[in-house]
Amino acid sequence: MIHLSDYEDGNKYDGHYKRDLAKLQERLERIQVAHIVHGKRAIIMFEGWDAAGKGGIIQRLTARWDPRNFEVYPIAAPSVEEKAHDFLWRFETRLPAAGSIAVFDRSWYGRVLVERVEGFATEAEWRRGYDEINAFEAQQVEHSTTLIKLFVHTTQKEQDKRLKARLEDPWKRWKTGLDDYHNRSRRVDYLVAMDEMFARTDTPAAPWIAIDGNDKKAARIAALQAIADRLQVGVPMEPPSLDPAVEKVARAALGL
Repeated sequence: MIHLSDYEDGNKYDGHYKRDLAKLQERLERIQVAHIVHGKRAIIMFEGWDAAGKGGIIQRLTARWDPRNFEVYPIAAPSVEEKAHDFLWRFETRLPAAGSIAVFDRSWYGRVLVERVEGFATEAEWRRGYDEINAFEAQQVEHSTTLIKLFVHTTQKEQDKRLKARLEDPWKRWKTGLDDYHNRSRRVDYLVAMDEMFARTDTPAAPWIAIDGNDKKAARIAALQAIADRLQVGVPMEPPSLDPAVEKVARAALGL
């Protein structure tokens, strides 16, 4: 059982950040190639507080990936069309093809978090949502999709520090809005919803990974390490063989 209070130390990263980040990104680059050549699918899903650092992690996660074989989906309030379907429909339409990785910045867990707390779903709907989510995730795993679920946690003190920075930096103001402060005012209610979310959806097939986001560098390394470990388990890591026909033509063309 995940308790967010266990992820609040905020210890500074104890290592050579730039070097370690570069090594992880090189490893992730090869892992993506393995997914491409072996036709494997993966879903990486992020939840967490506003200003927790999800975007920074995603930026560094995908920095060396081939853009043709991954997609990042920032999830906001559902559109009119999306509201006309069940809450999972908009995610089912974004599932990755063979050889691709889908990254969700927020997710289907909105049903049991924001929709629950803000009253956008009835109690019957969000309570039913746990079983629907577990079934949806089990289906992805059964179809050989690697599913990784991360929650990036920050304390109220650290979140406030980052919200203040967004307010004071003219080039960061676009990242903040009224929702940040409304959600901040409902923190206790969200914590209650998060506790039940972890209790009901932290399954053997689709476990949660909690990340202490109170130090950005440590959080990025921890998240990328966890993602690389999980992705690598799901795909053979042998490099692809060179097509003999391609090799023959290449050697002739290059005078080798």
